[in-house]
Amino acid sequence: MDNKTFYNEKYMPKVNRIGKITGYLGVVLAFAPAIMLAIVYGILPKGAALLTAFIAGASSFGVLWFVEPISYFPVVGTAGTYMAFLSGNISNMRIPCASMAQVAADAKPGTEEGSVIATIGMAISIIINVAVLTIGAILGASVLAMLPDGVRAALGYLLPALFGALLVQFGMKLKKHALIMVVIALALYFAIGMGWFAWLPGASNWLGTLGCVFLSIAIGLATLRNSAKKEEAKG
Repeated sequence: MDNKTFYNEKYMPKVNRIGKITGYLGVVLAFAPAIMLAIVYGILPKGAALLTAFIAGASSFGVLWFVEPISYFPVVGTAGTYMAFLSGNISNMRIPCASMAQVAADAKPGTEEGSVIATIGMAISIIINVAVLTIGAILGASVLAMLPDGVRAALGYLLPALFGALLVQFGMKLKKHALIMVVIALALYFAIGMGWFAWLPGASNWLGTLGCVFLSIAIGLATLRNSAKKEEAKG
């Protein structure tokens, strides 16, 4: 059995089966405290309060329910998607670890090899993350208190620096596409900041991310089709 056949017939069915089981188990465990309060103590929130909380949450980050799976899947693949959304810390840890593992292994994102390498990188990141979080939960506050004020202030720039590094990493492979998207992102966020989209509810929370992701997909597809047409013309 070759690698491709094994990947499609053996690996992927197991990934989907285990991913669904752990995903549903994660949902149950997430709601376990609320279910415990309802069953044991009879504490039930009012329907209106639940609806208000849901609307407030959905208006703030509901767009990420659609954007994140679409934008992250090409990098991490099926198994990585299951792992990422179960373990969390997707943008600031799972995606960087997956992409760096692909770079180290010289594997292309979106391929079967890239998916497997990303899964390995994310698995290691989850193990290390849990260990570090355990130590941080015990010693974090005391350690942070010992750091100079300048160092603590610098920690707030870790995430932007991380995304900048990812932009350079992937942008070096697709220079034209990266440059176009940087210009579009700057223009879009400038327009949002100027209030041009104030007529859209909560546009400042979701429009920038949603617009950049789907515009990038559209430009990428257009570029791919254009390249295919040029290859056909040459042939």
